[in-house]
Amino acid sequence: MMKEKYADKLDLKIYPLDSDEALPYQFRSSTNVLLDKELIAVDIATDTEKMDKYLSAKLVD
Repeated sequence: MMKEKYADKLDLKIYPLDSDEALPYQFRSSTNVLLDKELIAVDIATDTEKMDKYLSAKLVD
């Protein structure tokens, strides 16, 4: 849903926890979401309504 709604403002990339891109962050869990290299809290990232609110505030024109 977020990818479709914010497609013109987001460049979505998904990496495994042990990928070269993820290693510098030293993630402790398998669910991690970053926006502009800023970690988004899991309770926000996994809740559609909260994530929509978060992205609408961050991705202003």
